[in-house]
Formats: sequence, C-alpha cells, structure tokens
Amino acid sequence: MLTRKSLIVNQLFRADLKLKKISTSQVRLGMYIQSLEGNWFSHPFWKAKFVLYDQADLEALQSSKVSAVWIDCSKGIDVTEIVENLGQERKQALSYTEKLLQKPTHASTTVAEELHRASQILNHSKHAVMQLFNDARLGKAIDIGQCLPTVEAITTSVARNSSALIGLARLKTKDEYTYMHSVSVCALMVALSKQLGLDEEQTREAGIAGLLHDIGKIVIPRVVLNKPGKLTDDEFSTMRAHPELGHAMLLKSEMIPQCALDVCLHHHEKVDGTGYPHRLQGQQISVFARMAAICDVYDAITSNRPYKEAWDAASSLARMAKWTGHFDKEIFNAFVKTVGIYPLGSLVRLNSGNLGVVIGKNPDRLSKPIVRVFFSLQSNTSIFPQVIDLSQPSTTDRIVSREDPAKWGFKNLESLWC
Repeated sequence: MLTRKSLIVNQLFRADLKLKKISTSQVRLGMYIQSLEGNWFSHPFWKAKFVLYDQADLEALQSSKVSAVWIDCSKGIDVTEIVENLGQERKQALSYTEKLLQKPTHASTTVAEELHRASQILNHSKHAVMQLFNDARLGKAIDIGQCLPTVEAITTSVARNSSALIGLARLKTKDEYTYMHSVSVCALMVALSKQLGLDEEQTREAGIAGLLHDIGKIVIPRVVLNKPGKLTDDEFSTMRAHPELGHAMLLKSEMIPQCALDVCLHHHEKVDGTGYPHRLQGQQISVFARMAAICDVYDAITSNRPYKEAWDAASSLARMAKWTGHFDKEIFNAFVKTVGIYPLGSLVRLNSGNLGVVIGKNPDRLSKPIVRVFFSLQSNTSIFPQVIDLSQPSTTDRIVSREDPAKWGFKNLESLWC
C-alpha cells in the first residue's frame, strides 16, 4: 500500500515530468493514466496511455490485479487530497489529439463524419510505426506497449465507420508505403476480425499482427525494397527472407502474441501450398495467417508502390477472386463484405448513363452503395455532383459496371469522397 508520504515523494521526484505513482484505489475518473504497473495482459485495457472517462473502466481497473498506476497531472486531474496538501489546483488539459485517440467514442458515424478523425489517426499511427520500426532497425526489442495505443485508435475508428479509415489508408504515397502498409493491414485485420465475429481479445491480437507482419522488411536493403524495376533472382530471394527475419526479431521481444508471431512468419503462405517460407497448405495455415494473406495483398495492389501504380479497389477484388489456390474462399468472401463489393472511392457506371464515385456502403445491400454522381456519359461532361443512395426503394438507378479511372483520365477522384 502506498503511503501519503510516498505519494508526495513520487510527485516531487518526478515533478519535471508531472507524473505521480498512486495506488489503484485512489484512481478517479478524469485522470490521465500514463502507465500501469505489471505486464500488458494483467490489466483490462488495450491502451498504453489514456484518460479514464468511463465508470465501468474505473471499476474494471480497481478489480484487476494492478496495484498501482502512474498518472500525468498535466493531462488529467490530480489526486484531490495531494493537491490540497500542496496548496495547488490543476485542471484537466486534454489536447485535441488526445481526445481524438483516447475518448471511447464507439457510436456509428457516416463516412463524412469519420473522415477527418480517421485522417488524424492515420497521421498519428504513421509516426508511431516509423518510430517503432526505427527502434527495431537499431536493434531494440519491439515494445508491445508502443503498438497497443495505435491498435486501439484504429479499432475505435473502424468500429465507428470502417470505410473511412480503410479508404483513406489506400491513399499513401510511394515514399511512405512501408510504414502505412502496416497501418492499413492493421485496420483491415481489425475490420475482418469483426466481420468474422472474433472476440475482443482476438481482434486486438489480429490488429497487433497486422501492424507487425512486415517488420522483417526493415533489414532488407532499401535498394531491393524500393527497386522500381523487376527483381533479379537473388534480390527476390532476399525479399522472400523477410518473414523469417521478422519472426526472429519478434522472438526477442516480450509479450508478443503468438498470433503476431505466426502471421509474421506465414502471411505469404497460400492455401494450395505454393507460398513461402514453409509451403503450408489449407488448414495447416492458421486462420489469422489466412486473414493476413488477404489483407496484405489487397493493400499492396491498391497502393502506389515504387515499381507499380495502384489498381483501383473494386477491380482488385475481382482479380483476387480469380486467383485460384491463393486465398481461403470463406475468409475472402468475408473480406469482400468487410470492404464492400464497391469499396470507397470506386468509379462506377450507372444505367442512367452517368458515372459516380462510391462514397459509402450499405452493409446489408453491398451491391447498392451510396454514390456521388458527377459525370454524364451522354454529354461527355462533368455535371453538378449529386449523392444517390442506390439502396433506397425510390431510386431506380443501379450500377452496371466498374470503371477504370485511368481510362477516363480521372486523376483526383479522392477529391469527390474525402
């Protein structure tokens, strides 16, 4: 049990950081939890650092095995009795980003409502992954605590509206592909987990696995990783080593879920046994690795990369469906439901003779998404944009085909939906 004296000493000793160690029984709503004593799996939270908003979370913490926590008094309320003793008063001071990432807002939102928030989360996540990968490149062990806040932020955005963050994540540049690919696969793994009905812990581990699946690429020479042309046989062999290299790196770290180790090693296996590194087939490949194989490929082919331009999302799904022996069929069907037959940003032709871009999906009517019509094929000219929900009974328009934006010379379709 922490005494009043020890609490004051803790506060004065770490005054420059404004951190204070207190017993779990003294935790109150509005405090900013900087860290919890013990390992990650001894407490009920995904987050590394967060503001305690919810009474249920407070009760869960106080009934857990965590005996003490560190709080940051500059970002949340102080321990009342200590504040009074020192003759000070602090006010809760939360930055916009902290509210964005930490406040547990799970209510469903539209794509438009979630886009700005998702953009901020992606930017924050990119920098977190860059730091994580750079630390690993320097030989430091992967800290699972660095992963969890990113996974939590992505998960809450996906819970509100999966299309927004997943759609925006496709719009990465070639230079940031290595980092943003990990963020995108994390989001896709979380969304697919929810579609498959996995529980909270499994979803969390799937997100961590997605975030770390390509960690081995940090030791692949950049001249190979970013080569704009076709790889030589030797370069291809070097590239194919990244699953085993990543797996060896993760084995040196503490508290990495077994799921993440398996996905890192086996996300390039194929159900017909022609994948690598172990040529596993069918049920020999774990469910999580089969999920990751789909998420990894989808994000790769729909992103701009040093050696190829992105394929549009809708036709990418159609192509993947034809790759016999590559993916688990049931999981792939669930993935299609996750991103939609016509993913966010897809260009479609309507029977009215207009072109539109998909700006939202209807989960129960995947063939009838929400589109923004902007171009008339009859007059071959742009028209004033109009939003149409194709699932509405009053709507007679329907999609007759997917269209390739490059064919029509549309280079900035994202301006119509994000």
